[in-house]
Amino acid sequence: MANQSSVDMLNPSELGTKEYWDHIYDRELQNNEDDEDDEGTVWFSESNAEETVVKQLGKLAEQGLLKRTDSDGLDASRFLDLGTGNGHMLFSLREGDEDEEPWCGDMVGVDYSETSVQLARKIAAQKREGEPDGLGSLRLECWDLLQTPPREWLEDGFDIVLDKGTFDAISLMDRQSQDRHPCEVYRDKITPLVRPDGFLVVTSCNWTKDELKRWLASSESELVYYDEARYPTFTFGGQTGQSIVTLVFRRKSA
Repeated sequence: MANQSSVDMLNPSELGTKEYWDHIYDRELQNNEDDEDDEGTVWFSESNAEETVVKQLGKLAEQGLLKRTDSDGLDASRFLDLGTGNGHMLFSLREGDEDEEPWCGDMVGVDYSETSVQLARKIAAQKREGEPDGLGSLRLECWDLLQTPPREWLEDGFDIVLDKGTFDAISLMDRQSQDRHPCEVYRDKITPLVRPDGFLVVTSCNWTKDELKRWLASSESELVYYDEARYPTFTFGGQTGQSIVTLVFRRKSA
């Protein structure tokens, strides 16, 4: 268990409440109904986080640790997008671009906000027209990591679990009535979702690299630090830093 005294605590915030996110996605769902081209917010877009994560996944594929497509008798890597929001991350992985080939394995996006899942499903239906053959399934489900056991879509786990701000939101929850810090519960709940030798990729604007490592890769954890995605740094007051961090953790072999 992480020693809480070794990690600065964050004060609870409305960003740690389900009501806040329901309100956000109620508005974005209405905006999309008014204009299908309005797909909502791409989180951390000001830091190009999505593009950075995609490149980091590409590095893992080049190292032979992930597979974009079915080949050599092995299935393409299977993805879980935790806190999927409008599903933009999964859609980007599925579509690829001129520099990145698409990821063709099964994908599951989950969020505890029902309206976010409604929005993601609506956008997915718009995008499926003309989608090429050979792609795995893409499911979008309402699910609460901290409160609800995994459903049948878990199967034997995922090769990649993506978290772009969900750990941040959980760390801002009101914890007065809880025996354990929500970040500790997160670690225990997230680990079984990752296959042995699979990866958890966490993007945060609330925690530093060292703090994330203390929360998620403690000596008792099955997760170990593997790599860090690179973002531009800035210097202020003689200190060099960055506004966002993306870390890759790997689950130990069975």
